[in-house]
Amino acid sequence: MPAFILRRLLALGLVLFCVVTITFFMMRLLPGGPFDRDRKIPPAIEKQLLKKHRLDAPLFVQYRDYLWDLLHGDLRESTKYLSRSVNEIIGQTLPVSGLLGGTAFLLAATAGVWLGTFAAVRRDTAFDAGAMFAALLAISVPAFVTGPLLILVFAVLWPVFPVGGWGNWRSLILPSLVLAAPYVAYIARLMRSSMLEVLAQDFIRTARARGLSETRVVYSHALKVAILPVVSFLGPLAANLLTGSIVVEAIFNIPGMGGFFVNSILNRDAFLIGGVVIVYCALLGVMNLLVDLAYTLLDPRVKLY
Repeated sequence: MPAFILRRLLALGLVLFCVVTITFFMMRLLPGGPFDRDRKIPPAIEKQLLKKHRLDAPLFVQYRDYLWDLLHGDLRESTKYLSRSVNEIIGQTLPVSGLLGGTAFLLAATAGVWLGTFAAVRRDTAFDAGAMFAALLAISVPAFVTGPLLILVFAVLWPVFPVGGWGNWRSLILPSLVLAAPYVAYIARLMRSSMLEVLAQDFIRTARARGLSETRVVYSHALKVAILPVVSFLGPLAANLLTGSIVVEAIFNIPGMGGFFVNSILNRDAFLIGGVVIVYCALLGVMNLLVDLAYTLLDPRVKLY
């Protein structure tokens, strides 16, 4: 297993190198520049800004210097938010998006697995039909509808939670529910299908023939096998949620990383774009590695070489 982990980390390093390279050259090849505004900047000031951010050198010299800075942990300074480094922006916004995404992830994983398991065990009952209808509704209704609706009910008509902002645990509840809702539905549907397939297998019939209770059959035997497809889904989901949701953060006025990422694209802030992309790809690679390791714990037949 240590050799497997080492190979995956080396592969992740290669992937990050390719992502950084592609992102760097794509941003440089796009028309316009990082200091293009509705109001034209005087040429002398623009020249000073280009020199300050080391964007006045030949393209491959810029690329070499950028890679060298990345190797030393320096993500450079934002070209939009002057006097603020990308390290500082990500350091301030990633914990916010991480807390929001982590809470939503726990809600989605727990509720989705529970709902899908119960729906499969109670197949073709009112509970099964109601759960799948609720899942379809959660997938179909976008966050920009459920968010304001929850704000209207629980913050305006019945003021239990704040309308928005960021400060204490109460401000975390509504955005976490909105962010988690569609993923609860995805996981529940995936879990139900997987559980139904597992419950029809021979080893489940053998367990029942031995006189084991239905609860023990489901939770001690079927669940460990049925949850494997869900675990595969949870890896990319965790990386997605931990880096924040643009829509939810905008609705609830949360100072997370999603808004900065969108603005960096609109503002041609190449260094901020590069920093966010690096963080996202690194999280995605680490989460996929954790998924593979989790497989070995859930299914002893899986071997990592």
